[in-house]
Amino acid sequence: MRKRIKNNILPYKRGVVLIGIAVLLLVGGLTFVIGDERKLPIYCVDTDEKIVAISFDAAWGNDHTIPILDILDEYDVKTTFFLVNFWAEKYPDDVKEIAKRGNEVGNHSATHPDMTGLSKEQMIDELCKTGETIESLTGQMPRLFRPPFGAYNDALIETCEELGYKVIQWSIDSLDWKELSADEIVHRILSRVEPGSIVLFHNNATHVEEYLPRILEGLKTEGYEIVPIGELIYWDDYYIDSSGKQILN
Repeated sequence: MRKRIKNNILPYKRGVVLIGIAVLLLVGGLTFVIGDERKLPIYCVDTDEKIVAISFDAAWGNDHTIPILDILDEYDVKTTFFLVNFWAEKYPDDVKEIAKRGNEVGNHSATHPDMTGLSKEQMIDELCKTGETIESLTGQMPRLFRPPFGAYNDALIETCEELGYKVIQWSIDSLDWKELSADEIVHRILSRVEPGSIVLFHNNATHVEEYLPRILEGLKTEGYEIVPIGELIYWDDYYIDSSGKQILN
């Protein structure tokens, strides 16, 4: 696997003055150039390697969380869980178990709002509350943020960047939240996957314990390596094209 440069800028805690962001962007060579000048999150990654990332959003319910972790362990797969603060506070043992088993934990806001309707101060509060909860439970600050409902604007992405977060979307939506059958979800993923894909699942999906093993087995059969999002993406020296694909300079 090609070497990815890890980001050494961790999210800042609430109340810390953000100094030197502009200097870091200029001197550090970080690039966030988009053709139409709009800021975009990362939907997928440009790569020749057969690597993909799957992810789970957790906001409601935990009936399937431990079974999901057991299935991931069975297939020796690590993935990324995006957690809402009220979920993390309600199920702290699950948060600890997710991290203990080697999975990546991302930020999914504090109250699951449409972040585009918030002020900058409210955005910071949503991000920092959840980041602090995750750090207190896992010992690590999250570095990835997924906006609730996939809703974003320039102000949100700029705020996330200032706090040290990469904003992550997805290139394949499993639609497991629509109560599709396991067969439909398996076909949907395996027929659309390509190198650099980021797949969206939900931890409380009705059929997750049925479709997840089949998808993992199918991906492995097709020669894909499944990694956490933090290992799939580039952390420096990249740009994002108009489709949301992250491309190394």
